[in-house]
Amino acid sequence: MAGPVQISSPSQLSSLLSSSRVVVVNFYNERNAACKALAPVYDQLANGLSRSNVVVFAKCDAEQQLHIAQSYSVTVMPTFVIFKNGQQVQKISGANPQQLSDAIKRLAAEAEGGSSAQGFGEASSSAGGAWRGAELPRGYNDVTDQVDVRGLDLLNSDSDFGNVRTLFETTMPTTLAIGKGKGAAAGSEGKKDWVESDVDEQLMLYLPFTASLKIHTIHFTSCLPKSEDDEDIPMRPKTIHLYTNRQHNLGFEEAEDIPATQTIELKASDWDESTGTAKLELRFVKFQNVASLVIFVADGDGDGEKTRIDRIRIIGDTGEKREIGKLEKIGDDS
Repeated sequence: MAGPVQISSPSQLSSLLSSSRVVVVNFYNERNAACKALAPVYDQLANGLSRSNVVVFAKCDAEQQLHIAQSYSVTVMPTFVIFKNGQQVQKISGANPQQLSDAIKRLAAEAEGGSSAQGFGEASSSAGGAWRGAELPRGYNDVTDQVDVRGLDLLNSDSDFGNVRTLFETTMPTTLAIGKGKGAAAGSEGKKDWVESDVDEQLMLYLPFTASLKIHTIHFTSCLPKSEDDEDIPMRPKTIHLYTNRQHNLGFEEAEDIPATQTIELKASDWDESTGTAKLELRFVKFQNVASLVIFVADGDGDGEKTRIDRIRIIGDTGEKREIGKLEKIGDDS
């Protein structure tokens, strides 16, 4: 049995989230009477329910770790944030010991009963967590929720398919769900919850963020259908150019004249066929303080005419929040 872990840095919390199925974080203030009153209850739950790499309890002084508290919008003391498979699934604010106890015990029971061999994408689609087609790198989180969806912009997309927000949906792509016989997919065969390019294979995507990010990896999911007519099958992205901290989206001709922060060429072997997902591992040192990202899919892998993307997940760390609707110029655009 173990008591709560004291959080002293964002990286320490990231490590806990990536290594344990359920993590409970108590955001507290030493001078707050409600925090002091609830501390023994929390410690008792931690001592009774902690299981290494399964259920972990942590404490975070909201004054000393202000950036962490702000990143989870913690304004009331105490606040308990519960994570499952690296994703926030519940937040309990104020002194409500019964609600806290019930929520933790329920998730702890689920975690104990879950199969460690279960696919990560399957596990992360339950209990309010976002679906992911690939495992998280150790020590990093899924920070896709920091995408400012109001400022998204996608060029050369076919309007017969999903819009730009489709790329950041938290559900399993319907093509995968139908293939796995998921009940939730019943009747969803007609739903085109993916994006395809229009007049050619290129796509240009602009992503502003609500906080400055350290981006470690980008997960691309592209689920290609089976068809007897090869000409109708879209392609998966092949050559991808990334540009950081632009004030707006780039034009296709403009992008050709601007050096990319990084260019990645995906091979067929980079795609996990069970999830249709490839991991774009970035030169991390170049993606340390990112307020916006332009993703330019320059071509597709094959002889088709269109490129398809089902989901995009951004993996890394969340830094300082920025004013919504305002993109400050950070560092060098190139």
